[in-house]
Amino acid sequence: MSEFWLISVPGDKTNLAALDRMNTVTSKANLSSNAKFVIPDLKVGTLDSLVGLSDDLGKVDVFAEGVIKKIAQYIGEVMNDSAEKAQENLLANGVDLVSYLSRFEWDMAKYPVKQPLKNITDSLTKQMSQIETDLKSRALTYNNIKGNLQSLERKTVGNLLTRTLADIVNKDDFVLNSEYLLTLLVVVPKTSYSAWQKTYESLADMVVPRSTKMIAEDAEGGLFTVTLFRKVIEDFKTKARENKFIVREFVFNEKELQSEKNEIIRLEADKKQQYGPLLRWLKVNFSEAFIAWIHVKALRVFVESVLRYGLPVNFQAVILQPNKKSMKRLRDVLNAIFRHLDEAAAVNMKDIGMDIPGLQLNNQDYYPYVCFMVDLSSLDFES
Repeated sequence: MSEFWLISVPGDKTNLAALDRMNTVTSKANLSSNAKFVIPDLKVGTLDSLVGLSDDLGKVDVFAEGVIKKIAQYIGEVMNDSAEKAQENLLANGVDLVSYLSRFEWDMAKYPVKQPLKNITDSLTKQMSQIETDLKSRALTYNNIKGNLQSLERKTVGNLLTRTLADIVNKDDFVLNSEYLLTLLVVVPKTSYSAWQKTYESLADMVVPRSTKMIAEDAEGGLFTVTLFRKVIEDFKTKARENKFIVREFVFNEKELQSEKNEIIRLEADKKQQYGPLLRWLKVNFSEAFIAWIHVKALRVFVESVLRYGLPVNFQAVILQPNKKSMKRLRDVLNAIFRHLDEAAAVNMKDIGMDIPGLQLNNQDYYPYVCFMVDLSSLDFES
């Protein structure tokens, strides 16, 4: 996906002819793909209200775009196994975004055109705010489950010195409930297996003979049990450390180990249970947010066209998908064809050089014609 230009020009014969010329030139030179962008007859209101609304819509536009990006990014996070699959979920009204833009139809049911423009703008703002609030809430719930699960899973992938032993040790590996004896766990480097077998019984006075066995192994070494009398534990630890055998601080507690296993199982089940409904919500609300955003763009074109071209309302809007390699050439063509709409702007643009997009007015590039960008590049997971 890429950048789109939403432009409008007056709807009189001269400019409609210029629009036809633009379509012919851009098509022949493969500069862009163009389609009519139909905006219904909306209630104009007063000039003062339109000026104020122009500023408000600029803010709503930025806010709506931000919400859309957040939803798209979160879909990518939730579906981190496949960028292609994540991209397939970025739809508007069940079609891909390019198709929706090129066949835009105003949603009369959601945004009745008989309402004042301010009411429609407020409705769109409220809708986007609610979507953002719901997104934060749902993401927080899912991320907490996912984060807690990852934290427990990380404990299972460290080395034998640090990782959890819940999925390794068994009750049968230990001498339990003895007043005098205790089973320790010792991490022995692979290069020292032989030394361990030869020396472990002599590391302290009261080590149970032939009480060691290896219960786990990783790339660095093995985890061995050894049973000894409680009163010589400190002596054993000291001598073991001198021989580079590391005694793990571990007390076998069956309830705690089972609780840790159960917590992983519970979190995995919760994550799985949350995944489907969350993804469905993201898909539906991405569509809703994107549609709302494009209606905001349509309102901006309408308001700016009335302010620029005057009353009665008469303008034609077009959506252009520029060829990435021909954007500068396309802008040159548009400025040449429509320079008569604002000679001063066209002359100034020529003076400052075409490498600069246009004049700046209220932080917006200013051209002889009305123009707003619809940038979809940030929604492309594969770019």
